[in-house]
Amino acid sequence: MEQKRPLVVLSADSTQITDTLPAPPGWQLTRINALDPPSGLPPDRDEKPVGICMLTARDTPYLEQIQNWLERLPAACWLALIQREQLGHPEVCRLIQQYCQDYHTLPVDQNRLAGSLGHMLGMSRLRRQLPESHCTNYQHYVMDGHSPAIRRVRMLLRRFAATNEPILIDGESGTGKDAAARFAHQHSNRRNQPLVTVNCAALPATLIHSELFGHQRGAFTHALHARKGRIEAADGGTLVLAGVDELSLEQQSAMLRFLQEGKIEPVGSSQPIRVDVRIIATSHKPLEDCVAKDSFRGDVFYRLGNLAVTMPPLRRRLEDLPYLAQSILGSAGETTRQPDKNTLIAMARHPWPGNVRELQNRLHQGLVLAQRPRLRSEDLGLPPALLAYMDDRFSLESFRARADEEAIALSLALTRQNLSAAARLLKISRVSFYRLLAKHDLPPPSHLCSRSEKGESS
Repeated sequence: MEQKRPLVVLSADSTQITDTLPAPPGWQLTRINALDPPSGLPPDRDEKPVGICMLTARDTPYLEQIQNWLERLPAACWLALIQREQLGHPEVCRLIQQYCQDYHTLPVDQNRLAGSLGHMLGMSRLRRQLPESHCTNYQHYVMDGHSPAIRRVRMLLRRFAATNEPILIDGESGTGKDAAARFAHQHSNRRNQPLVTVNCAALPATLIHSELFGHQRGAFTHALHARKGRIEAADGGTLVLAGVDELSLEQQSAMLRFLQEGKIEPVGSSQPIRVDVRIIATSHKPLEDCVAKDSFRGDVFYRLGNLAVTMPPLRRRLEDLPYLAQSILGSAGETTRQPDKNTLIAMARHPWPGNVRELQNRLHQGLVLAQRPRLRSEDLGLPPALLAYMDDRFSLESFRARADEEAIALSLALTRQNLSAAARLLKISRVSFYRLLAKHDLPPPSHLCSRSEKGESS
């Protein structure tokens, strides 16, 4: 007997599912109430199910709860069911764009639905046949977690992904900038188009034009065949400029015309080619500082930094340590050997200068050295967790200060650095907002707020 294919149906009303969506033949339905807390389902080791989400309600709380479920459920692909009149509802359209591969309007056409579900499951099986080389790399799960810092990054990247503007992602080494770029691509309307990454630090100065823009046959010695450049290879999709701060001034100049006009000119050709790519740039250092030091061109920066996000270091998202440790050890095939309570305290006290990359290295070291069922701090090369209560970072005042800083950063991001609007969003006065900035030694974005606030007053 042929095994039924797994299908998850997410809705707030089980009777609605029965009435509008009878079980398609050959599928095993798992019905989930979208109004329940999104605890998630245990992932199927053999095959992730295809999912149907019922977006037939318009109220914001229901749609937010649907989004929480969509983020947690391990479905390979999602299909939305909506009322025809909902096609003009902005929140419904956003959910479909960011999370779903297809949508159907009610009433359900059973034949068309069965065809769509079968195609989605087939696509997910094709993807599973590709080598998952990133599964043992921290980049695979660094974007997950429940800390305010990483949730804010995910929120910003989802909003940025809905546009075609360039995105600039900076952060310390090991924080997962490449994963953030991939996250933005996967949540954009270009998710099914190419994602091409250029390692800017590895671009040879003499071959940058050929590597990026391609060349014609005979353009130079050994150019026996015409070759597309990296930019043209990403046409229709996303181009990631990884480590853009490593580009020399000469290399930045070579990129400028493309950034300005969206055109490239292969080496040996005088015919410009228009390409449609979304630019995501990552940087180890804030590009504003590089511009101030004259190591980065201001005109290039202003074409890359329209939408900026900073990846939080691990010391700013300590709440995610247990989850990240479990994910890293699980990817290494270890589901039983986990850090004990004292080890987790020692991990939380460590400053993690190498961030999540260092966490992965230390845990892999611990798996080799551990001689007990539980990992100890010594196995990870960390000092014992004695006197952890004396660490100032675990005082109530310290936690309150971090909450204040998160609120300030998020409110400024949501209001485009407008201090007055940010204060109104936090329901405090503008004077109180300035006091918070001073209390936490945070400089006001005067060069931004003055322009936007003048615009408000005019």
